[in-house]
Amino acid sequence: MARDTTLSTRVLLVCAAIGVATGIVGGIAGLLTPVVLATLPFAYGLLLGAHVLPGIIAQEVLRLPLVAILTHVIAALVSSAFNPAWAGRFIGTALLFGVIQEGVAALTRYRTWGPWRFFISALIIGILVAVVVFFAAHMSVLPLWAQIAYLALSVLGPVAWTAVGLGIGSSLRRAGVARTTAGR
Repeated sequence: MARDTTLSTRVLLVCAAIGVATGIVGGIAGLLTPVVLATLPFAYGLLLGAHVLPGIIAQEVLRLPLVAILTHVIAALVSSAFNPAWAGRFIGTALLFGVIQEGVAALTRYRTWGPWRFFISALIIGILVAVVVFFAAHMSVLPLWAQIAYLALSVLGPVAWTAVGLGIGSSLRRAGVARTTAGR
């Protein structure tokens, strides 16, 4: 039996609600970024990991194609209201994280929704962020212990935020948010 993969109005509204809520979290993370980079630069990856939330929650609740990328873009637009100068960063991060989350889901043909699948995308994001930001933010000037802490927190940050997102998404599913929206 073929699955309906269209994004109904109900699905779009759920994505919008998740996007707004997680966009506020992303906006706050964006406001904290300069403070963290100035005082605890090795903790930046943990803060950046919060940006995995839109896609994780949307995919856990709806279990449909394209909901991660759509929700990420909505969240990025909301986050941009907190710091319009960083709109490009928010949107770029949203597209990157959303594409990775959609890509991992697509590899399983949007049929496997076990927690392991979400954690695979979190590890990919964490490793990518750890390497890119390490060079972009010149983390090599930090003491060795701070470089190691940065790398560990950058990989584990998205994993920890994924666990939070799965908990929220699971609760929303149990509350009936996904009723009549998700594929079987």
